[in-house]
Amino acid sequence: MADSDLTSQATSAPGKVFLAGGYLVLDRAYTALVFGLDARIHVHIEPIRIESGVTLSEIIVRSPQFRGAVWEYGYRLVERDGGIGVTQLRASHDDRIDRNPFIETTLTYALTYISTLHPGTPISPSNISILASSAYYSTPGTAVPLMSSTTTPSTPFLNFDVPLSAAHKTGLGSSAALVTSFTAALLSHYLSKEEFDLDSEDGLRVLHNLAQAAHCAAQGKVGSGFDIASAVYGSCLYRRFSPSLLSSIPEPCKPSFAPKLRSLIEGDTWDTEIRKAAVQMPAGLRLVMCDVDCGSETPGMVKQVLKWREENSEEANKIWAELQVGNDALAAELTRLATEGTASGDGKYAKLRELFQGNRQLIRQMSAASGVPIEPPQQTALLDACSNVPGVIGGVVPGAGGYDAIVVLLEDNDEVITDLKKLLDGWKVEGETGDDDGVQIGKVGIIGVREEMVGVKREDPEAYKQWVTS
Repeated sequence: MADSDLTSQATSAPGKVFLAGGYLVLDRAYTALVFGLDARIHVHIEPIRIESGVTLSEIIVRSPQFRGAVWEYGYRLVERDGGIGVTQLRASHDDRIDRNPFIETTLTYALTYISTLHPGTPISPSNISILASSAYYSTPGTAVPLMSSTTTPSTPFLNFDVPLSAAHKTGLGSSAALVTSFTAALLSHYLSKEEFDLDSEDGLRVLHNLAQAAHCAAQGKVGSGFDIASAVYGSCLYRRFSPSLLSSIPEPCKPSFAPKLRSLIEGDTWDTEIRKAAVQMPAGLRLVMCDVDCGSETPGMVKQVLKWREENSEEANKIWAELQVGNDALAAELTRLATEGTASGDGKYAKLRELFQGNRQLIRQMSAASGVPIEPPQQTALLDACSNVPGVIGGVVPGAGGYDAIVVLLEDNDEVITDLKKLLDGWKVEGETGDDDGVQIGKVGIIGVREEMVGVKREDPEAYKQWVTS
């Protein structure tokens, strides 16, 4: 695509929450039920206009909601098909480099892929802005008024006015949403619609594969990939790809990195299974995330569970098989309710309630057997209390579990939300929980998000004008 054809583009991708299958997703023999969330990471990209005859190889990335969040990168074509090498720049030798591995690695992978489609064509410079829905952070922020008004917020984005490193995340999958939206923006900006179309199945497949590769490289390990899958496709039933897939790619800038990356991204070797039709949300129901203020973290929970499973395979595999049955039944019942409707009366969600209780019981068995607090007693008490609120169907501690958050399925009306808020506002664990880990749950609050069936999508670049030009 010629420089003169480059125009501003904008994309967004959703966060995620597990409703079922947090540990099962690590094994290709099992599936996980993951919902997208309407908290989105937005990326706006525009060309840097330069005078004729001037060459500039620079991409400037900003996160304007945060103080000092600017990253400048130079890039060059590496010999022996090593792809595009990306180097973070600094104004002077004494300046400290504040690295962002997700931005830097995504740039490297996306620009390398783009260079294989346009061999010998220089990549034009660009300005990129990243904006996040406020639900990603528990750090308080302030609304920014319209340029023509002093009272009305122009966008859903808040000014946090702290360094990015000082912002407290709520754990909704910001890194996967960032990598997905960032990759989509770069491909949409530098490639023609014939080469990459975000609205096509083939475009989504290329985006998914490229974002998976970049995200795994940025986090230094091959994850299950469920968070990228939901960022691309939205809510889905997910079976992970084989980790060995990514072993065929050399390190960036090494010989043959570029052609091998393109071959992997466009090839048919990906064995991921993503079933969107298997997940639906019935009319009249919704998900609510509750953030739990807790001063304790349990590192290495996943490693501990996998070690327990390896050493106690018979017991573990029995629990996992029963959890898989429960997870499939939960997805099937949600879809049945969404397509067939419900009978009237108090018992219309009885099966859903039973499935939540049954799955939670199995998770508590796994907690006790592995010694890992997947659903610790403090969270059991909180979930039981929430489940007793009229209109609440059930809930779980999502993903790897622990003390950080819960997700609740409930009837979508103001009265139920009000009653749940009343419970949480005065929440405190009464009496003994039977646990001596000393962890005290503090304030519990509802995060302003709900389920999102749609994955990555194009946005109107004009909607970000105030943030991009400020």
